Amino acid sequence: MTLPLFLTWLRIAAIPLLVLVYLFAPFEAARPLSAWIFGLASATDFLDGYLARRWNQQSSFGAFLDPVADKLIVAAALILLVLSAQGDWVVALSAIIIIGREIFVSALREWMAESGNRAAVAVSQIGKLKTVVQMFAIMFMLNWYPLWDVVPVFTIGYWLLVVAAALTLLSGVLYALAAARAVRARKKAKP
Repeated sequence: MTLPLFLTWLRIAAIPLLVLVYLFAPFEAARPLSAWIFGLASATDFLDGYLARRWNQQSSFGAFLDPVADKLIVAAALILLVLSAQGDWVVALSAIIIIGREIFVSALREWMAESGNRAAVAVSQIGKLKTVVQMFAIMFMLNWYPLWDVVPVFTIGYWLLVVAAALTLLSGVLYALAAARAVRARKKAKP
């Protein structure tokens, strides 16, 4: 058990804590506490990858588990936001786009790996930007309360979620196009 792998497992362990705090803590405490849990878990996403590369502790299991942990905590947080959005179609549609794209890209990567084209759908810069925007959007929306009674944290998070959904769509399309190009190139290369 390396520290990077431990941090990934810690992110997975934070999911039930996030859900329990958000749903059952007194409302005044639930929002900021759940935002902190999500924010700290999100920070481990960046830290575990950095440490694994820096300390040369990368493993195939860690490479598998890291994106699974990311997708699970994001999906759990988005479901909580949809539950509390009380029919806000923008939040619901954004959550569907983000979760749907994650399932699509995971399946696409699996298919491309089986055909020997995994590199064609490697993580892109737009994908990384989408992740950062999405993490801040969710954290701000979970918090809910204005910062210093002035900064509308929830509203900022709401619009960041819309931006994240747009980046999610764009990156999903780009991954699909890259996969299609790789498949066409492979077919042309076959005698």
